[in-house]
Amino acid sequence: MFKFLFWFLLIISLSSCVSNKRTVLFQGEPVTKSDVYKLNNIPYKLQVGDVLVINIKSVDPKLVSLFKPTENIGLNNQNGKNVGFNGYTVDRHGNIRLPYLGELNVLGFTVKEVIEKIENGLKLYLKDTDKIFVQVRLAGFKFVVAGEVRDPGTINLQQSQVTIVEAIANAGEITNTGDKTNITIIRKNANGIKKYNVDLTNMDIFNSDLYYIQPNDIIYVKPIKRKAWGIGTTGLGVFTTFISIFSVVTSTILIVRSF
Repeated sequence: MFKFLFWFLLIISLSSCVSNKRTVLFQGEPVTKSDVYKLNNIPYKLQVGDVLVINIKSVDPKLVSLFKPTENIGLNNQNGKNVGFNGYTVDRHGNIRLPYLGELNVLGFTVKEVIEKIENGLKLYLKDTDKIFVQVRLAGFKFVVAGEVRDPGTINLQQSQVTIVEAIANAGEITNTGDKTNITIIRKNANGIKKYNVDLTNMDIFNSDLYYIQPNDIIYVKPIKRKAWGIGTTGLGVFTTFISIFSVVTSTILIVRSF
């Protein structure tokens, strides 16, 4: 009885170990993929809370000095240092407020469309707008990484593009209890909220439409089933757990028999 129970628990513990196929990243060989229309070719549309850096330049600085932004914001860069920007936050109504141009609705618009809006607004005040250059960009790339990573939270990188690999690396990498084969990306846009799944153990991730994330994406790393069951995070941990169970069961049986 005891021998059978011991071997049964041993087999169960060994079978619960996670194979390399579920833990090693980027398995397989790169595959040449034909040029297809990707999700990341769709221009990002601004959302509430986005911060825009706006620069209006001209050969005559005095000409555009009145339209210079005055609001100063602070963001943390990759090194955790605060960086000052002149920029505007999209308010809950989807507006930003520019000097003299007033409120400008940018919710759901692309950066290119915002540039066109500003240029059209400047035409009301300036005669020769051909010599004026308007530059608009996001003040950092913000996203959230949650779940089984070493340093979850909101991350803001000072770059224009971020890959799913960079995003997770900036969150301290996936822990031993994280499922690398089924990572969820939650993305909000004008059409609602969509959810995508990514497998980081497959080399095809580099050809995926989801290789580049979008601003405000939420990346969630699910726990492996072994953690949900509470039976350890490594093969040794699982075996130790079952040994403990075996000891308790054995002790209980011996106590019962002694009466």
